[in-house]
Amino acid sequence: MTVQPVHGEPILAFASIRDIIAQAPVEPVYVLYPEKFRIAARRFLDSFPGDALYAVKANPAPQVLDLVWAAGIRHFDTASLREVELIKARFPDAHCHFMAPVRLPGAARDAFHRFGVTDYVVDCDFELDKLLSETGDPKRLRIFVRIATPLGGAVLELSSKFGTPPQESARLLRRVVDAGARPALTFHVGSQCLSPFSYAQAIEMARRTATLAGIRIEALDIGGGFPGPYSNNDVPPYHWYFDTIREALATLPQPIPVLCEPGRALTAEGVSLITQVILRKGETIYINDGTYGSFDELTLPGWSADYPVRVFSIDTAGRVRERDTQGTAFRVYGPTCDTLDVLPRPITLPQTIKAGDFIVFDNIGAYSVAVRTSFNGFFPDHWAIVGN
Repeated sequence: MTVQPVHGEPILAFASIRDIIAQAPVEPVYVLYPEKFRIAARRFLDSFPGDALYAVKANPAPQVLDLVWAAGIRHFDTASLREVELIKARFPDAHCHFMAPVRLPGAARDAFHRFGVTDYVVDCDFELDKLLSETGDPKRLRIFVRIATPLGGAVLELSSKFGTPPQESARLLRRVVDAGARPALTFHVGSQCLSPFSYAQAIEMARRTATLAGIRIEALDIGGGFPGPYSNNDVPPYHWYFDTIREALATLPQPIPVLCEPGRALTAEGVSLITQVILRKGETIYINDGTYGSFDELTLPGWSADYPVRVFSIDTAGRVRERDTQGTAFRVYGPTCDTLDVLPRPITLPQTIKAGDFIVFDNIGAYSVAVRTSFNGFFPDHWAIVGN
């Protein structure tokens, strides 16, 4: 059975991940689960009090974009002109929002005049001046001033690079109004945020900023940060986030349009990766993917989360058997010639694991495909679908 995506080549569909492993793939295979994409999208479409923008940077693979679109997402957080072009070429009716605070010269001009993008983010005078100059029609713009939020609750902070304090944000908001554009605010509490209260704190900062500016903002983008369900992370249920956000929004002077930018939360659970053990040396194994491929995120400072793993073997009769992963902690190297190509923490695997066995990494849909490289000629790019 094959599944035809919105564009491109059909993807072979299987009844189960065992059926894919039975083909004994030598190269890594990304496995897509359409139903998991639908469930993830419905969380936001049904329960978030506003528009959910898929953060394309989390996973821009066309195969994934097609499933995000099929799940009902119509708004996209695009961080570059290339991402705008990608989305509008694939989905002409999509709504793109250019939510990166720093843009290449001419990017806003092309996004505005070629693709009709009207939402932009700034956090300094230079970018505001450039945006106004390149677009030339401020009345059509909704300009989001980005507030820097305090560190707390997120595994990876994002305010040391972008955002500005409330007093400075208020001044920029007044400039937006003076220019004739529609004023709005945004923030990002950090990636893999494990505290719903972080959103309430940031919404309160936005309320105070608007009060300092003495203006009524026309929209609030609460950014991303909604977590993926990884091992070693105590992830609260999503309804805690939505309830907390809804209660915080009720403290604003009046109802306004609200946006959010889930990336990981829409894609992490929808993709698994099948890898193969290519060599064992004692309690060290080598697999056919590594940190230059799908596992770069595991090396980030402070990142303690792990993808859940399953182990499979093919017996002499050609039957695929799932193994108990309780056993021995193995050091895991990728296939490249670089010593740095090693997972930062050991993985517990069966003591009898051997070359030819398969390790499936689940919940790997976010920031895996997006950051893979072709170092040493290795580039995972085989796809399959389980379910429909």
